[in-house]
Amino acid sequence: MNNAPAQPSKSLFGAGLLAALAASLCCITPLLAVVGGLGGAASSFAWLEPYRLYLVALTVAVLGFAWYRHLRPAPAADCCAVPAKRPIMQSTGFLASVTVLAALQLAFPYYGAKLYPTARSSAPVATATGAAPIWQTRTYRIQGMTCEACAHHVEQAVQQVPGVQFVVVSYDQATAQVCYNSAQAQAAQVESAINSTGYHVQNPTR
Repeated sequence: MNNAPAQPSKSLFGAGLLAALAASLCCITPLLAVVGGLGGAASSFAWLEPYRLYLVALTVAVLGFAWYRHLRPAPAADCCAVPAKRPIMQSTGFLASVTVLAALQLAFPYYGAKLYPTARSSAPVATATGAAPIWQTRTYRIQGMTCEACAHHVEQAVQQVPGVQFVVVSYDQATAQVCYNSAQAQAAQVESAINSTGYHVQNPTR
């Protein structure tokens, strides 16, 4: 008779990974949008941000229960029983791999910004008429950003606007400070670039 303890089921592994992924989708999506050129998709999962702590707790609870089932002492074995060989998906190594993957997903908001392409610096560009650039600095309030990855996505979009010298986006303050040559770019173009990311400009201020 085989008295091997019950092992964590595949449904537990799947639930843990899905909860971890959902907890960080709001920050993973902006990076995928930059890599895949899907601009407006960046904010698709921003609505999950208020539930992030609950999803993190769910991930920890599910994986904790899986480890408990995996490590709890086995009942006394029959002296004549032949120990059953565990399937790969019920091994300690597999459970450890799932746990590490879930941890990487949960921690993504803290390291995701480092995965973005290096921001290019814009040198002053003369206009077609040779006129000196007319620099203007404008601050935009942005709604919908949930982490530093979102801020980097906005920076990448604004830097594509001709005439923009530099842009600094703050996730904490929910603002973007943009310096641009008004002979080449207009405030509406910068606002449009921000809105194209899926985040939205509130009333812009000087």
